[in-house]
Amino acid sequence: MAGTFVIGAEPGIGQAVARRFAREGSSVAVLARSRSTVDGAVAAVEEVGGKALGLLADAADEISLRSGLDAAVERLGVPEVLVYNAAWVRYDRPGELSATELAATLRVNVVGAVSAVTHLAPRMASAGGGTVLLTSGMPTARVTATSLSIGKAGLRAARAVLADEFGPQGVHIATVTVGGPVSPGSPLVPDRIAEHYVRLARQPADQWESDVLIDGETVN
Repeated sequence: MAGTFVIGAEPGIGQAVARRFAREGSSVAVLARSRSTVDGAVAAVEEVGGKALGLLADAADEISLRSGLDAAVERLGVPEVLVYNAAWVRYDRPGELSATELAATLRVNVVGAVSAVTHLAPRMASAGGGTVLLTSGMPTARVTATSLSIGKAGLRAARAVLADEFGPQGVHIATVTVGGPVSPGSPLVPDRIAEHYVRLARQPADQWESDVLIDGETVN
């Protein structure tokens, strides 16, 4: 498998996905805002015998994000798989955040994904196609997680329009919607979730899925 770029490679889904694609023989670039997260993701990939390129990039900053992606392309080539796993997870109720604070969450949860996909998908299409996987959540909006509910709903809408744009060009764009908290001791185990990313990336065009909902032991 050719290169895989993972944006948002914190412990949990991000690192599990990076490890899983490395096991498939893919070269992996991990991009995150903090050096500790990048170094941890690189170490996680190396633990399974893979090789990873670690790069600093802020999903909330378009220049930083696109510069990081360009650096990854320069080193590894145009990816076959792009994973957007960056998220601002916080719990708040309507009115608790200022407009500025709410907009800041949306820059990470939605706008960064659109920036990453529109930057790389044309090159992926020119290279013969590929897969873009967006980590979603909050299948049902919750009043106690207002900004996250709005952000993940926006991400799913973004997937739909991006798929309409780039799907005909050979780029499969799908969301993986995780229906609850992720932890090693819960039914939502990162390594198990990561299997669905690889499965989606292997799908032929006539079997493309647009969204996978993982809710405990149930996958829809």
